[in-house]
Amino acid sequence: MLIGKLKQNLLVACLVISSATVFYLGRHAMECHHRIEERSSHPEGQGFIGGLLGGHNLSSPFIYNKDMPLVFIGGVPRSGTTLMRAMLDAHPEIRCGEETRVIPRILAMKQMWSRSGREKMRLDEAGVTDEVLDAAMQAFLLEIIVKHGEPANFLCNKDPFALKSLSYLAKIFPHAKFILMIRDGRASVHSMISRKVTIAGFDLGSYRDCLTKWNRAIETMYSQCIDASDKCLPVHYEQLVLHPEKWMRTLLKFLDIPWNDAVLHHEELIGKVGGVSLSKVERSTDQVIKPVNVEALSKWVGKIPVDVLRDMAVIAPMLSRLGYDPHANPPNYGRPDAKVLDNTRRVS
Repeated sequence: MLIGKLKQNLLVACLVISSATVFYLGRHAMECHHRIEERSSHPEGQGFIGGLLGGHNLSSPFIYNKDMPLVFIGGVPRSGTTLMRAMLDAHPEIRCGEETRVIPRILAMKQMWSRSGREKMRLDEAGVTDEVLDAAMQAFLLEIIVKHGEPANFLCNKDPFALKSLSYLAKIFPHAKFILMIRDGRASVHSMISRKVTIAGFDLGSYRDCLTKWNRAIETMYSQCIDASDKCLPVHYEQLVLHPEKWMRTLLKFLDIPWNDAVLHHEELIGKVGGVSLSKVERSTDQVIKPVNVEALSKWVGKIPVDVLRDMAVIAPMLSRLGYDPHANPPNYGRPDAKVLDNTRRVS
């Protein structure tokens, strides 16, 4: 009799536990289904960041996806990419932030896989098709760009050599736009050599080698920029420095971003909340803390070996293509605006 009651109690207990488990699992499944439906109502590939964005509060998460109007800033190192991103970072609706360093490296790996016929065949056989890789690249790059800084209405990335893959980036981010910073190659090379800026493949002991590598790199990026002329704006560093308001107005119009005077005073917003964050290890940091000035335009004059100057048109034919006179020493880049002259006097 006692055993029978014990069995009956155990059976009831099991039924109660089973019912509770079914109820919990059912409720959990319904919640998951509701979340999936909620996400599927947004564009494909989106993510969420809980945090403040403009006037949004924590209950209004930051939604991001491959169709965002991302901005990519690139060019050969020492061509004004840091100045450009600092000026954009001063805009209250834009966040660029420091170089990620990983973005150009992962893009270079993708290029290597695509160029190797054998490697591509192996990937295809494994089911890792171009479509799979593109989706993975989109997700990886988005996470890096979005999460390495604060949310903003417009996000940009500044990794100079990322624009070697401009055509590919335009393919996987259809609404992205690109800013290609161009600078007189003689100035860029003198800057990297005199400041000992290590760049893979560049021999900092040779102006001839560095100018040859500069020519190759800018040709790759410029050609892709011209091919995507509706998405890419070439900006000459010299003209940005000489006429900052003219070029920043042109740029923001190209990006469909409202004008804000703060872009002309980036140095006043360095280190401030919502302003310009600078890296302690990027070599340009000590220069962009100053207002826009012409100090660096012609520092290369008198520093390049005579034999290299003599062969300049052959070593770096892209100089002529980009509008620079390879034989002008010193060059005439133009007359600066009055405000820039005043800035230069103050920083000197």
